[in-house]
Amino acid sequence: MENTMPTEDFGSDFDLKAEINKYLAHWKWIVLSVFLCLLLAFAKLRYTEPVYSASAKILMKDTKRGGRLTEAAAFSDLGFNTGTRNVDDEIEIMKSRTLSENVIKKLNFNISIIAKGKVLDVELFEDTPIEVHFINPSDDFFNQSILFEFKETASGNFVLTSSNNVIPNGKEYKYGQGIKTPYGVLIITKPNHLKQNKIDGGLTIAVNPVESVAASYRGRLSIAPLDKGSSVVVLNIVDNVSRKGVVFLDKLIEAYNEKAVNDKGLISKNTSVFVSNRLALISKELEGVEKDVENFKVSNDLIDLESDAQLFVTGSTEYDKKAVDIQVQLNLLNSVYEYVKKSNNENLLPNNLLSETADEASSSLISSYNDLVLDRKRMLESATVSNPTIVKLDQQLANLKSTLIASLQKSKSILQIQKRDIEKNENLFKGKKQRIPSQERQFRTIARQQKVKEELYLYLLQKREETALALSSTEPNAKVIDSAITTGSVAVAPKMIYLAAIFIGLLLPLGVIFLIDFLDTKVKTRLDLEGKTKIPFIGDVPTSEDTSTIMQSESRSSSAEALRIIRTNLEFMLAKVPEGIAKTIFLTSTFPKEGKTFVSVNLAATFALSGKKVLLIGMDIRNPKLDEYLVLPNRGITNYLSSKDLNLEDLIIKQKGYEDFHILPAGVIPPNPAELLMSKKVDVLFETLKKQYDYIIVDTAPVSLVTDTLLIAKHADTFIYVARANFLEKRMLDIPNNLHRDQKLPNMCMLLNDTDSTKGYGYGYGYGVKVEKKPWYKKTLKI
Repeated sequence: MENTMPTEDFGSDFDLKAEINKYLAHWKWIVLSVFLCLLLAFAKLRYTEPVYSASAKILMKDTKRGGRLTEAAAFSDLGFNTGTRNVDDEIEIMKSRTLSENVIKKLNFNISIIAKGKVLDVELFEDTPIEVHFINPSDDFFNQSILFEFKETASGNFVLTSSNNVIPNGKEYKYGQGIKTPYGVLIITKPNHLKQNKIDGGLTIAVNPVESVAASYRGRLSIAPLDKGSSVVVLNIVDNVSRKGVVFLDKLIEAYNEKAVNDKGLISKNTSVFVSNRLALISKELEGVEKDVENFKVSNDLIDLESDAQLFVTGSTEYDKKAVDIQVQLNLLNSVYEYVKKSNNENLLPNNLLSETADEASSSLISSYNDLVLDRKRMLESATVSNPTIVKLDQQLANLKSTLIASLQKSKSILQIQKRDIEKNENLFKGKKQRIPSQERQFRTIARQQKVKEELYLYLLQKREETALALSSTEPNAKVIDSAITTGSVAVAPKMIYLAAIFIGLLLPLGVIFLIDFLDTKVKTRLDLEGKTKIPFIGDVPTSEDTSTIMQSESRSSSAEALRIIRTNLEFMLAKVPEGIAKTIFLTSTFPKEGKTFVSVNLAATFALSGKKVLLIGMDIRNPKLDEYLVLPNRGITNYLSSKDLNLEDLIIKQKGYEDFHILPAGVIPPNPAELLMSKKVDVLFETLKKQYDYIIVDTAPVSLVTDTLLIAKHADTFIYVARANFLEKRMLDIPNNLHRDQKLPNMCMLLNDTDSTKGYGYGYGYGVKVEKKPWYKKTLKI
């Protein structure tokens, strides 16, 4: 007959309550984990120095982002690069090593005074009991790491010892006394308001290298724009001493602005000096030309030009103007050319004398040259002339100077050619005007020289005033919006550590439980069967403390009570068995060692104790295990099946201590077990025994290893499929599911053996004798 049963589809519904109970079963571990984490958090707070935050807010002026004009924007043609600075570049300047080290030196932050505490040493600042000064420190002082131990004596003096013997150790000194060291004179004083007070306990004076202190502050310093595209910059720093962060930020902003002002002032001063020198020279030349005009008019008795010269003046005006402009440009080029040739790498070049229309390329080269000179001066503050960077800058300056000289020579040649062309055209025009007196021609030559010198003089005079005004109005790059302020008594770290400890304390055990459950693929409780099989479940048998003893009438253990419940449930499975015929119960499992023999023996004993006539048959003839629980002879069903003259009644023995509990052992292990079980004598055996007993319990072989059980399955009224908790893989449930689906084992039901009754799953057993439990510390964590 074709099998038309539908394929079983097992769901995987999520049971929230079961998941919660799974974790609550280990509440002791969770509480212990939280307690330990809180204990560690308390220890960390106890032994960790708090950290405070300080912040300030500034506005970067004349930047690309802000688009804001300042007073200095009016002098952009003087070479101040106004409106071209970038906020990101200025931030890098503020975070530079040189600027940080200068601030550390000015604030003496490389010297710390530390008070020794019982738990933590605390750095003192501002309200310190002593003041430490190094007079005339050597250059090596800022690279040293020295520890001084300070202790005040009863006489009001103090004893000082050093870590590397820079002073005589243990010697007594007076306050204000100069103490000679290899790195300068050390003077320790006491503030006026503490002069009469004695200092309790010892102090440590720590001198650290400026470079390492500056690196520490740069590492804790953050500078960033307030918003994207904004010129407002926020500075933030964290420090163990709240006031030190405030002082450092304020001094850093001050040093940055001071540096910017000095750079601007340097350019203005050099330009002012150059313009003043040129004015003195041009003034003398202008005075000489004006004297020539006066002498010419007196010698030629000239008061006014003849009216006939008006036509020439009108025609030659354009050429005359061009000649004047070109001559002015030539004079400026000559002046700048001579100055460039005489300058060295330390001189800044005038950047506002050449007209952009005359020589735009040379003006650009002068600006680049001045930028490199400023970079070289800035680098020389922290490096020598032999430094590779300085040498490279010198090479760049030399190359740029050569390029600039060549550019000026080229511009000069072009102007001279233009001048010759203009003079040529002018002379041609004058030749046509024979009526113009030679005196007028001579006068115009002198007047032209006078005009050139006069315009040059006025131009330089105007630039001198502009440079002087720019020098007086030099402003800092950054405007302070909010001065530095600290979080005060509120530490930013460690913060919310107790909340974090509770979170970690909960997360660790829950994570471990989840991981163990996720990696554990074994069947543990009835909940693991739900949704994975449709085989009826008749009960579970808790772990038995004594598996070698079969159940007695006085047994009150959890296992005994469980077997009684299973006995009751089996009656529902056997309800269709006719009266007068033994109810035959077969027991099997997937693998050996799942406890089917243990359940078979005790289940048979349970039925026997209820007053029923019970026969226990050992039909696991390949690996009989009944003799592990009962005292049995080495003869039984295999002997009967393989012999023709043995009487079945002679092989059945009665169990002592029971009224009607009989056993038919498996007998000798045969070489051909499958052939024996296929014998017709098996059918005769069950037909005979079913008429003599109320219940027949049959212990069969595991179904996954051999076919023995399937060969005799037809004689069973019901099949108990035994699965052992913490032993059977969940994926192996496919075997009983397939057997149930294909109806190869009639009237199947499932029993879970060796479950843990302490986990809170299932039904539990509250009656009978309480089984002694192992101490919690001897148990392993189970899910």
